[in-house]
Amino acid sequence: MIAPVPDSEWARIVAVGAWHAGCPGTQATLRRVEVNFHGFDGAVHRGVLVVNADVATEVSHVFSTLFDRGFPIHRMAPIEAYGGDDNTSMAADNTSAYNCRRASQANAPPTTSPHANGRAVDINPYENPWVDARCGCFEPDTYYSTHRTGRGVISKGGLVWSIFNAADWIWQDNASIDYQHFDTGYPSRPRS
Repeated sequence: MIAPVPDSEWARIVAVGAWHAGCPGTQATLRRVEVNFHGFDGAVHRGVLVVNADVATEVSHVFSTLFDRGFPIHRMAPIEAYGGDDNTSMAADNTSAYNCRRASQANAPPTTSPHANGRAVDINPYENPWVDARCGCFEPDTYYSTHRTGRGVISKGGLVWSIFNAADWIWQDNASIDYQHFDTGYPSRPRS
């Protein structure tokens, strides 16, 4: 299901600082995408991703295909469920999309950031860590930095990579290793 971001959710996004002055994504340009996913517990869950309106249909299709193919996702909640804090969201192994991160968080400038524009998705961060340039270390954990197989892991040529690639999304489109990250291009590229 694709719908406008409701006023109540937008108020939470603003309250936690996931949107602030200078952020390009707005309530009018973002959409709430609800999809089913297979949890690590084996049950079917309903998840929410907030994305730009110009990629909402693509995101819905990609995640519906992942569901049909049985790919497991640990959690899927919008960033406001984690106080707008990317580190907290990653530590919870949460799959998320839109986040105009605060200056204290790892971030590209909001005008160019795929996440701040709602055109990026991070999937299963624990199983697909990234290298944080501030410490030169893998976050949120190091185990899967060298163990690149298993439930929820993304690999080049694998299921998740293939489905996003077919939709013309880019994996690890940044300067460091970022196994969890897909976007439409950096700087953020709108869809026509």
